[in-house]
Amino acid sequence: MGVAEPIRAANRPEAGWHGADPADPAYLDDPYPIYRRLRERHPVSLTPDGVWRLTRYDDCLRMLRLGGAGMRRTDGRLPGQSLDEAVAERGQFMLLTDPPKHTRLRKLVSKAFTPRAIAAWRPRIEAVTDELLDRVERQGRMDLIADLALPVPSTLICEMLGVPVDDRDTFTEWTADATHGLALRRGNAPRELVERVEAARNGLAGYFNRLIGERRGQKGDDLLSALISAEEEGDRLSSEELLIQSIGLLIAGFETTIGLIGNGLTTLIRNPDEIDRLRSEPELIESAVEECLRYSGPITWTVRILHEPAEFGGYAFDTNEEVAVGLAAANRDPEHFVDPERFDVARYAAAPAPPAHLSFGGGAHLCLGAHLARLESQIAIGRLVARFRDFELVEPKTAWGRSLFRVPAQVPVRFRPAAGS
Repeated sequence: MGVAEPIRAANRPEAGWHGADPADPAYLDDPYPIYRRLRERHPVSLTPDGVWRLTRYDDCLRMLRLGGAGMRRTDGRLPGQSLDEAVAERGQFMLLTDPPKHTRLRKLVSKAFTPRAIAAWRPRIEAVTDELLDRVERQGRMDLIADLALPVPSTLICEMLGVPVDDRDTFTEWTADATHGLALRRGNAPRELVERVEAARNGLAGYFNRLIGERRGQKGDDLLSALISAEEEGDRLSSEELLIQSIGLLIAGFETTIGLIGNGLTTLIRNPDEIDRLRSEPELIESAVEECLRYSGPITWTVRILHEPAEFGGYAFDTNEEVAVGLAAANRDPEHFVDPERFDVARYAAAPAPPAHLSFGGGAHLCLGAHLARLESQIAIGRLVARFRDFELVEPKTAWGRSLFRVPAQVPVRFRPAAGS
């Protein structure tokens, strides 16, 4: 007898949004009830535009770790990209590449983001945070974004890269707009958004081309200088790759951490018992940041492209199909998290510990900057909570920024200094 053919999954589901249309304004404001319904009623679904969606923890984790998947189609194209565009593409940020190119590019910068390398930045992160809090302490009010969540990570990634911190305001809006480039589909995006993304890309490219030109003759002990040296050594990094990696690291280095700190603090303020507990038990800060990532992380979905057929929920997924992995939905899956809709700063200090959240993705594309984001958030949130108390949100609803991710534009608050601070 011959080897039996593998049994393929049954029919494809009927395409639909199932109440989870990203164009719905409520989707940005509070998507978690929407994610819960999707996970409970349509855990594996197919959208009208042909994208699969996974929302259960087990399915999402398996997809992230699947060896037969990546960021590009098997012919090297990104979703929505024409073959001509793919051929003309000279530089690719590591986030949008697959091995072996991804492995080579990531290796060039990974040494700067190891736990030991990041730990060396602790005194600088603490100094930056304390200086920012000193500025607002007597005022009794602040914007959690402009006065803390933005300047902490943006200052650090600028210093790590060797980018002038004084230029931060110049590229802050560029980075927010540029994130939408990850989601654009040819012919399926508003003209205004396409124009903003293009303007942001051109602005960042012009800025870094000038900076790289200036830095070539005056290298320092920074990541940009290290990338320039790698480019000058030969085929390890092309000029286009140098430019794209520099821009990509800047964007990835602070855009989502703004969201992590801003969303985390907003969640804490809305849960005063938890902020009081964290203040009385400061050793819970590591657990608290992990809970902020699980409960209100800035990246709610990530995408993978299948390089071989797969099966989820009894359905057949074909090669080159696009799969949206519901990180935020998986992070509140009651099959893995006890009372998942409750915010608990001690959750990750419990024994036995809950499973890891998926907010940093997984597999080959596990977030390179996870250690940096964690440390910046632990210091920024921990020091703010220790120094100030009686927080009050000036606006009950969060005003969201233009970023592709869940990043607040501003979060004005009132407070008073903690006793003895």
